[in-house]
Amino acid sequence: MKKWVLILAAAVAVLQLAQLQRGPQSVSGSDSAVTDARSPAGPQSARNESPGNERALRVDSEASDPLSQAFRERRHNVQVSGEGTVARLLADDNQGSRHQRFLLRLPSGQTVLIAHNVDLAPRLEDLRAGETIAFSGEYEWNERGGVIHWTHRDPGGRHAAGWLRRGGRLYQ
Repeated sequence: MKKWVLILAAAVAVLQLAQLQRGPQSVSGSDSAVTDARSPAGPQSARNESPGNERALRVDSEASDPLSQAFRERRHNVQVSGEGTVARLLADDNQGSRHQRFLLRLPSGQTVLIAHNVDLAPRLEDLRAGETIAFSGEYEWNERGGVIHWTHRDPGGRHAAGWLRRGGRLYQ
């Protein structure tokens, strides 16, 4: 009996050590999480119903902010919201659906590309570097910081609605 207790205690210790070495784990599922890039990291995920292969982003105290964590983990299809400052205006992408593009610098210092579909939502006219833009959209990892797209309503109603906000006006 004593031998079994020692074996069980050793097995539990090995499992706990393995969990510590793996670090924080992302939660998988068909629901995506809406996270706020302006807030300090902490348990703040909220459910957002949307179909597809989106995965929930678990925010914990070790991450500096949700988008930084998504970048580090090379995440895709993560619904996020936040605010940043326009760092640079880019030419429109006119291949397929037209997208207004600009780089947004987040409070963390990270930059992300905003790709705003102007075939489905109004263009942000006379946008200038230095302006503050709030956003909600889908984050896609790339080595330069990532892209946020789906900053508009889905006409088919199958994807979470995104938006951009500038000076109190909502662009959706």
